[in-house]
Amino acid sequence: MKELFMENRDVLDKFERKEIEKSYRSLLRASKNLLSSQDIAQVRQAVEMSLSRKKEIRRPSGKVSAIHALEVANIVASEIGLGRTSIICALLYDLVQNQDVEEHEMAQVFGESVEGIVAGLIKVKELYTKDTSVETENFRKLLLTLAQDVRVILIILADRLQTLRSLYLYHPDDQQKIAAEVGYLYAPLAHRLGLYSIKSEMEDGVMKYTNREMYSLIAKKLNETKKARDKYINDFIAPLKEELEATGLKFEIKGRTKTIHSIHNKMINQNTPFEKVYDLFAIRIVLDSKPKDEKSDCWKVYSIVTDKYQPNPSRLRDWLSIPKSNGYESLHTTVLGPEKKWVEVQVRTQRMNEVAEKGLAAHWKYKGGEGEKGMDEWLANIREVLENPERNAVDFIDDFKLNLYDEEVFVFTPKGDLRRLPKGATVLDFAFDIHSGVGKKCVGAKVNGKHASIKQVLNNGDQIEVLTSKTQEPKIEWLNVVATSRARSKVKQALKDIYYKESEFGKETLARRLKNWKIELTDQLIHQLVKHYKSKTINDFFRGIAVGEIDVANVKDFINSQKNEESDKEKQDLTSQLKSATNFVANMDELSDSDDVLMIDNNLKNIDYTLSKCCNPIFGDAIFGFVGVTGGIKIHRKNCPNAPEMNSKFGYRIVNAQWTSSGAANFQATLKITGTDDIGIVSNISQLITKDLKMKMRSISIDSDEGSFEGRVTVFVNDTDMLGQLIKKIKNVKGVYSVSRIDSFE
Repeated sequence: MKELFMENRDVLDKFERKEIEKSYRSLLRASKNLLSSQDIAQVRQAVEMSLSRKKEIRRPSGKVSAIHALEVANIVASEIGLGRTSIICALLYDLVQNQDVEEHEMAQVFGESVEGIVAGLIKVKELYTKDTSVETENFRKLLLTLAQDVRVILIILADRLQTLRSLYLYHPDDQQKIAAEVGYLYAPLAHRLGLYSIKSEMEDGVMKYTNREMYSLIAKKLNETKKARDKYINDFIAPLKEELEATGLKFEIKGRTKTIHSIHNKMINQNTPFEKVYDLFAIRIVLDSKPKDEKSDCWKVYSIVTDKYQPNPSRLRDWLSIPKSNGYESLHTTVLGPEKKWVEVQVRTQRMNEVAEKGLAAHWKYKGGEGEKGMDEWLANIREVLENPERNAVDFIDDFKLNLYDEEVFVFTPKGDLRRLPKGATVLDFAFDIHSGVGKKCVGAKVNGKHASIKQVLNNGDQIEVLTSKTQEPKIEWLNVVATSRARSKVKQALKDIYYKESEFGKETLARRLKNWKIELTDQLIHQLVKHYKSKTINDFFRGIAVGEIDVANVKDFINSQKNEESDKEKQDLTSQLKSATNFVANMDELSDSDDVLMIDNNLKNIDYTLSKCCNPIFGDAIFGFVGVTGGIKIHRKNCPNAPEMNSKFGYRIVNAQWTSSGAANFQATLKITGTDDIGIVSNISQLITKDLKMKMRSISIDSDEGSFEGRVTVFVNDTDMLGQLIKKIKNVKGVYSVSRIDSFE
């Protein structure tokens, strides 16, 4: 280690070198009971790698990153209780992040499990380097690591806790931002994972920076009342201690002042000043019991406490019989102590206390407990929330936070199977917890043998038999009934599916009826109908038909009225338009035949016409004329995609037309070209058109996709022969698959 300090003498001052040495020794002490001698050797190797970088990296606080990594590793070992792999990952992930060592090198030295966790840590850290907020979609990516390895989140919690402890070194703006994030996400997450000590420290730390005035006030008052509080605790404990010693139980009993954040919450919830908050502290009795005697010993202690002091029956909390889903086990009661003050007493064993302090990591130590099963169920629910790709950020965060808090009710199926649901859960939540199919068909339930609606809120101990119906379908009102994120997600998805099916059914119904009436359901007609019925979207319109909000017969009446109006107007205008065209020809006798390229209706020339953009005719195409509604004649190709409809519906408006000569006219033509997306192919095509063939090019657009391209080129040509020559030339360009003329150049 000394050699490494010598190598870093330029970047580490005397104080920092001492800090590193101190943190390293502390880490060894903390992990002494967790690691074998071989594990310790690997941890030392990880520390040496962390210190071997040529240029030391400092954090925004100014602290050397190697010191921060050692402090995080200490939390991982001593306060969470994780082992070799997690300690090494905490030491190394910053090293990999700064590219001082490659991930594959780390796998060779420490194993693939270390590499995998560090990779997850780096993904999380990258989000912070991009200055992202937990309120964005990146929040999902951060927490998705939970689905890979929970140790990633535990190490991140340790990192955030150490950052919070060093927050006084940060800029005030950064203090507010980091504290708010810890309070918003990480403190509740620590609570849900059973890390109560970390959760409490985070909450107090957050309050210190976000509500400094109130924090300082409560801290000052706690300090002022400490002497009186300690005396009261000793007076309360003394007779209990005597009674417990007489039973022969091995125990530890002490008073614990509640956190500043907890006291502040009581002041708010009870709407009372500090002086009137009666439960500023709690008495905790921790037993050294054998596993088979744990519950009986706890209840024995409870009996002694309640014999000595009068209990409040409404304040009994039994988490021995049914632990919380995060594994928390304890027995809580509130009793009337000296001076008629209410005092909370907590009874638990050493194992239970370690689980309460170290949460999930302690479950790995004490395998097979009910808490471990409950934690697995919670993690499964979280993964389901995380892995839904259709959630927006706001809904996602709201639903995730629904899963964080663990106020629970315990209910039973008719067969006696225990189900754990959040407080406030309803019959409908229970149905979806059983299975999404059961939830979708739920019409009610029998709760404790009595009929209940889907809205009924469940209580502890309820036995529920779900009632279903084949005809039942989810309704939008259900979103106001359910309280769990799982049920809410399933209801939203079911409503989307139903809406889509109704919309499709409405479209099929309308198309079938219109077909019987020999009316085609075109896009233009659909948009007219959506506008007429003031529907928000096309799907809303079709759904209106499906559910009977829009009568199909009325749709037919609307279409016919539109046709009649259009037909009457067109017939009125047609005579005047043709007459105008004839008068125009009579006044143009002095022009020679060569001044026009078209002859309309056998002998009419010099007519006011335009070339239709729907088929873009050019000299040489077989064509016809169509008298427009607003005047003039539009020239279409005979193979125009709109020709059949014009012939069948408006045959009286069609006139013959033919080319006389191309003259000096230039016509626009658009080509569709596909080929291999090779470098220079677009340039080759452009050069062929403009330089080799001396043709004018109006536009060119190219779309590439996975090695191939599709493009459109609009050019000016004299006639179809010239266009045919161009198509032939482009086909010979290397890499071109196909060339074809398309109707429109727009």
